[in-house]
Parts: sequence; structure tokens; C-alpha cells
Amino acid sequence: MISIITPAFNERSNLPMLYERLTAVLDQVDWEWIIVDDHSRDDTFAVIERLVALDSRIKGIRLARNSGSHLAITCGLQHSSGDAAALVVSDLQDPPELLLEMLDRWRTGVQVVWAVRRQQPGEKHHTWFASIYYWVMRRLVGMTDMPSTGADFFLIDRVVIDAFLAAADRHVSVFLLLMWLGFRREFIEYDKQPRTRGHSGWTLAKKLKLVVDSIVGFSDFPIWWFMYGGMAAIVVALVPTIAAFTVYSGVG
Repeated sequence: MISIITPAFNERSNLPMLYERLTAVLDQVDWEWIIVDDHSRDDTFAVIERLVALDSRIKGIRLARNSGSHLAITCGLQHSSGDAAALVVSDLQDPPELLLEMLDRWRTGVQVVWAVRRQQPGEKHHTWFASIYYWVMRRLVGMTDMPSTGADFFLIDRVVIDAFLAAADRHVSVFLLLMWLGFRREFIEYDKQPRTRGHSGWTLAKKLKLVVDSIVGFSDFPIWWFMYGGMAAIVVALVPTIAAFTVYSGVG
């Protein structure tokens, strides 16, 4: 069985459409769908409850507070029971039809199947942030295997799920941790689709938090920065003392 994990924040109009596409794609597959409502402000969870009543393969979870998509994904994985799990976001930008090819790769023994964006449609400030973020992850954090265009659509084996849950904490970057864990992986390319309904909940504050968590969690860069900064501060503080001592000695 495959577990589909979907974090949702204010996605009431997209979830029914995603359900129709999932049922069409996975009609020959044993699957479950775990939807994690990240404490939406609209009636997203009411839509989830209607879907749960309609199809016994669907599980709905509502977080007690808005915690971000990464924690919502982790929550979904904790409640998954499949032999593999795939992240399918609710905004319909990642086509669920790609799941069949991802499942084929997984059946050959690949433990992590990444869907890599060929392009990312959207507002310029979103694409600029994504470009800068992935550059930082590759150059400063050392995630050299991270695709330069990013990868946030994946399918992972149960072994990987268990390893991820054993290593994860509440501030984890799901994608970086999966990259860091290793395992046998392959990449397939796809074209990310534009969002047609609703608005992204990916705020500037959440973006900056992701950057900080990613650098602190997966890099020694902050430690080295503070060490060299501390040494520089000590040198600056000692310069006046040394200069004063030199002058005093010369006078003496």
C-alpha cells in the first residue's frame, strides 16, 4: 500500500479536485490518503471531514495550531501505514499523475524518488527566494546533491520513513533531512504547474524561518561564524590595550 501525505492550509477549493485526480490515477493501486490540516482559517477541515465520510481510505488530521507544512508532513508520515509514502501538495502544482512513474521506480528498488522541477511558475519574489535558498543549501550547507531548481515532490520507502521519523525534530526541513539521510535515490523531471485556486500560505516569515532552521540544522557555518567573530572581537578589544601599554612603556 502507498500512503499519500497532503498538508493543507486554506485549501478547501483544491482538495475535492485533488481527490478526483488521485482516484483516477490510483484506481489499480492499494492506497490511503492522509490529509493534515495546518489549522486553516477557512472550512478546509469541514471539506476533509466530508471526504473522510465519502471514502474510508482517507484520514483527516487537524493540527492544534498553525505549525507549517514541514511539521504537517512529519505528522502525516507518523500516521502512515503504507509500504511507501508520497508527498502530494494540495495546490495541484505537482501533478499526481506523476505518481505512477514514481511507483515504477520504487518497485525497482529505489528508496527515494525525487521529482525535480524543470521550471517553477509563479510570482517573481517566490522564484527568486527559491533560487537563493537552493544556492545557499548547495554552496554553504554542503547539500551538493540538491537539484538547483529544487525538489519538493517525493516518494519514499518505508525504511526511509522510519529513519526520517527517528531523526526528525519539530524544526526539521523535511527535504534536507531526506537528502542528508542518503539511501538509494533517483530523480525524474517534471513541469510544476501554476496555482489556479487559492493563495499560498508561504509567507516571508516562514521562508526566513526555513532558511535559519536549514543552516543551523545541517551546517557548521553558524559555529564557525561565531568563533571567528568572537576572535575578531577579542582582537579589536585588545588593540587599544596593547597600544596604551606600548605608549606607557615608551614614556617610561
